[in-house]
Amino acid sequence: MTEQRARRTDPHRRERIVEATVECIAEHGVAGTSHRRVAQLADVPLGSMTYHFAGMDELLREAFTTFARRIEAAFAERLGQGGVDEVLDAVVDLVHVDLQRSRAEHVLTYELYTLAARRPEFREITQSWMHASRQVLGRVFDPVTARRLDAYVEGAALHIALDPDPQPREQTRTALRLLAGR
Repeated sequence: MTEQRARRTDPHRRERIVEATVECIAEHGVAGTSHRRVAQLADVPLGSMTYHFAGMDELLREAFTTFARRIEAAFAERLGQGGVDEVLDAVVDLVHVDLQRSRAEHVLTYELYTLAARRPEFREITQSWMHASRQVLGRVFDPVTARRLDAYVEGAALHIALDPDPQPREQTRTALRLLAGR
């Protein structure tokens, strides 16, 4: 009788691969992310990569979509259901706290922006992200103001992350009020 090898069941393997890809991009950038590195981080056989994903583009799309959805959810949670003044205060916290939370999130955000700038097929992720942010802001602001505020959040977060002398919260609050016409 031939001894048969037991099949390993791993129902969450695909999700682990996606999470490992997010981690790999944060550590090594898109250019340093490879199937081999991701497989090692996910603790899966290298062959699993091609079983679950047609190629690196599909893997990157899944990883960046997963990351963007997390940020969208955090944005929506932070802004809650308050009125204009409460939402503006929440945006200040978003810019100075949430979006400054980790170096990994900065790297992931800017790697996604760079990839979307170079490769139009990745822009649907950034467009969806922007749309979701504007939808949340649109609960209390008109569409033009929501767009202005969303753009300011992106720029201010970048400046605060990279400037050795970042603007204080009160300057952010003043800028947001001006953009909101308050």
